[in-house]
Amino acid sequence: MTADPGNLPDPEEVAPGETSLADAALLVVDPNGRRMRVPLFPFPFRMGRAPDNNLVLRDTRVSRNHAQISRGDGHYVLEDLGSRHGVWVNGERVENSRRLEGAERIEFGVPDGYQVHFTRSGDEIRKLMARPVAGDTGRTGGSNLEKLRAVLEVARSLQSSFSTDDVLNTVLDASLSVTGAERGFLLLLNEDGELQVRCARAAGGGPLPADALRVPRRLIKQSLETRRDLFSMSFDPTSADERSPGNTITDLELRSVVCVPLVRVNLSGNQATQLLATSTANAGVLYMDSRVTSVDLAGGNRELLQTLAIEASTVLENARLLEEQRQKERIEEELDVARRIQQSLLPRHLPAEGWFVVAGSSQSSHQVGGDYFDVVAIGPETWSLVVADVSGKGVSSALLASFLQGAFLSASSTTDIPEVLARVNAFLSDRAEHGKYATMFYSKLDRAGRLTYANAGHCPALLVRKNGAIEGLEATSMPVGLVPDTSFALDKRQLEPGDRIVLYTDGITEAQNDSSEFFGRKRLREAVERAGGSPCSEMHGKIMEAILDFTAGAEQADDLTLVVVEYRG
Repeated sequence: MTADPGNLPDPEEVAPGETSLADAALLVVDPNGRRMRVPLFPFPFRMGRAPDNNLVLRDTRVSRNHAQISRGDGHYVLEDLGSRHGVWVNGERVENSRRLEGAERIEFGVPDGYQVHFTRSGDEIRKLMARPVAGDTGRTGGSNLEKLRAVLEVARSLQSSFSTDDVLNTVLDASLSVTGAERGFLLLLNEDGELQVRCARAAGGGPLPADALRVPRRLIKQSLETRRDLFSMSFDPTSADERSPGNTITDLELRSVVCVPLVRVNLSGNQATQLLATSTANAGVLYMDSRVTSVDLAGGNRELLQTLAIEASTVLENARLLEEQRQKERIEEELDVARRIQQSLLPRHLPAEGWFVVAGSSQSSHQVGGDYFDVVAIGPETWSLVVADVSGKGVSSALLASFLQGAFLSASSTTDIPEVLARVNAFLSDRAEHGKYATMFYSKLDRAGRLTYANAGHCPALLVRKNGAIEGLEATSMPVGLVPDTSFALDKRQLEPGDRIVLYTDGITEAQNDSSEFFGRKRLREAVERAGGSPCSEMHGKIMEAILDFTAGAEQADDLTLVVVEYRG
């Protein structure tokens, strides 16, 4: 189920007398937890199951025309349109209509259904801050309590907004309202350690151009590097003392300036915010100035301003973490595509009938692996088989494994084994990443049972005779890519009908259980002996079952590749 925002007008196309689309918005959370931000426009804004609604809720339990939000005299009103299950705000049912103040949670009377969060812009927050408190006689304490309530409204809006810039603008607007400053700028440190304007606002609402900040940023950065909780400058035009930093203020015709550091924060598991105390914790600065009036930092305003700075720092950290998460998800998606491509390169159909039968599998410990195996028919009388293991893990090893597979496929039918390995060795020695090499077991088997192979530093294959005897096919040369100009010797065996070859990578013998014990060659040999009389595919399955029983689901550090070959004659 998804929510459709309907046919919304362009944000720039606002009817005369209407406010901007940024004035209010809905954060829609569907039953699967997916979120999207929908501008609240036009009015009345209708919500329901029918396709002509402004917000289409694809849930059969929601009424066709369930509810609507209207606007009049600057107020927002939620109305129930005679729905079957009712409309609920913050857990309370709406009888007919209800005024929305901001940060309400709207539900549609069904369990595990849609949630809609109503959010407001900085303009509405300023109205909340300007609203007199009941019983307030003008005392500073009561005014600050009202301002603190507005700060908490800002903090609540942070939990439900998708737009970091919208939230930062709201924080900046609230800071201007708290202090009475005329202009505000939120500056962030870039990778070069220079301050750049992220948001700029004027008192009373409305954006400012970034170049409206005329105070030299080096001075702001100097105040930031002092690591004071709050740095302010004031200038009395009747005073004759114009020493620094008053000179800067005088030259720019400013009455007062306030700078509040923004710091990087640690968000712990319990959502508590912990400030970093070191000088490297600087993230930016909240800067405000006035030309006419002095900034008000009395009566608790200083504490409120610092609270807003912490909220802004938290928003920036959340945005950074969210971007890291999105980047991680993009990388994981790309790796998943690479894994599927890599799996598709493995042989889809292994020979299961005739004189040559193969069963094999390869499981990556990561999303992409450095193991591979393949078999290719070289005419009706001969098969070629290779098992390879590239050193290292991750994408680079997977790419190198794909290269080796391509080299094997292109040369297996026309080129001798030593020549193929020599070409691959030369390529890896000359072009591959330093320290990258591969072990390979490269072989050819004909109908007469003549096995010719080169074991380039690979795990010794197990030749299981029909009578149960086991021989090790040890390494005949160094791995490919390890030493330039290496020669690759061949070895031969004569197979009899019923003989098998068990090939594997070191991930099999180095498979570990929760006690950090290795599966080892001894356990592998025992598993092979127990499964020796079974058909090829069953033998492969029993060996893998023994490995999986041993590891018991423990995470593995290396790929698991196992191939069983049966010669039937």
